[in-house]
Amino acid sequence: MSTNLLKEPPLSLYIHIPWCVEKCPYCDFNSHALKAVIPEEDYVSALIADLDADIARFDVENRALHSIFIGGGTPSLFSAKAIKELLSQVLSRFNHEADIEITLEANPGTVEADKFIGFAQAGVTRLSIGVQSFESEKLIKLGRIHNVDQAKQAAQLAKTSGVKSFNVDLMHGLPNQSIENALDDLRTAISLKPDHLSWYQLTIEPNTAFHSKPPKLPQDETLWEIQDQGFKLLANAGYQQYEISAFSQQDKQCQHNLNYWRFGDYLGIGCGAHGKITNSTTGVIQRTVKVKHPKGYLDNNRDPLDHFNKVSHDELPFEYMMNQLRLFASFTLKDYQQHTGLTTNSILPTLQLAQQKELMDCIDGNWQVTPLGHRYLNDLLELFL
Repeated sequence: MSTNLLKEPPLSLYIHIPWCVEKCPYCDFNSHALKAVIPEEDYVSALIADLDADIARFDVENRALHSIFIGGGTPSLFSAKAIKELLSQVLSRFNHEADIEITLEANPGTVEADKFIGFAQAGVTRLSIGVQSFESEKLIKLGRIHNVDQAKQAAQLAKTSGVKSFNVDLMHGLPNQSIENALDDLRTAISLKPDHLSWYQLTIEPNTAFHSKPPKLPQDETLWEIQDQGFKLLANAGYQQYEISAFSQQDKQCQHNLNYWRFGDYLGIGCGAHGKITNSTTGVIQRTVKVKHPKGYLDNNRDPLDHFNKVSHDELPFEYMMNQLRLFASFTLKDYQQHTGLTTNSILPTLQLAQQKELMDCIDGNWQVTPLGHRYLNDLLELFL
């Protein structure tokens, strides 16, 4: 280990708002079905107290803030007034660029024109709309509270709201979904002209309703065909695939998520939020997890920090690769050294093994995942365990 190799990466902020109207059967995020009025003021106060504690704990008050992402749950359940107060408080605590990317996730069933405009006026620069499908039967199966018309309307409202860009979240590999069904969904999404598309395959996660009662999903051959044809549709429409499930028009990549995948730093505030902080002086990288349940998080007598731990040197190679290998861009051994503080000996033999298996390639010192490696990404990642 050589700590003088470690550089301080960009610092982002993730803010978790845990409430939803209903819990979707596929969702394994920390979300809670709404049973009463959201305690907006109390939660914003708790978030800022949580942030202040992290700023002091990790001595980051002089670090510039790279991006903000407000996720959930369904953040669009909050009023524009509450989001404005939250962002005002956050931004007053950091140096940041005037055009800092600030993303807010929205459900089409919880928005209307004035609300999107209000979010933009509050400082949100990017909206991420959780559509998932444009087929009524699939939306019902997925437990979504919006309908097809609301999904289309939300995209149109985003265009005229004043935000700089918007994303559409779309799933494929849905229960009983044919190749043509999936491609029709994708064509509809493309026709709405979002700047960014997150197009990802439905997976059955533990501790979800779908895990207890699994729906019938398409066969692997169908899934591969959906992806192959979908990638061509997206490319022909001008969307560049820059990450496994992320596609954007030119210069419209999600800067916040790029920071995650490049092994950057981020504070995580809110119920169950995760964080990662690098201390380039000591060479220590720490991860944090906040109290998961809203009742506990809003308890003024309880520390919002549930636990934190130092990432061991043995864990770092896998942690770095688990993020970096999702990207289609290359990286160098110097990038690896500066983000982990480790020497090249800790990773080079495994990279060379991946190269022998044709899962990775190296051109002029730039390491990149091959098409075969992206297809069998889990197998590639297992090499680094």
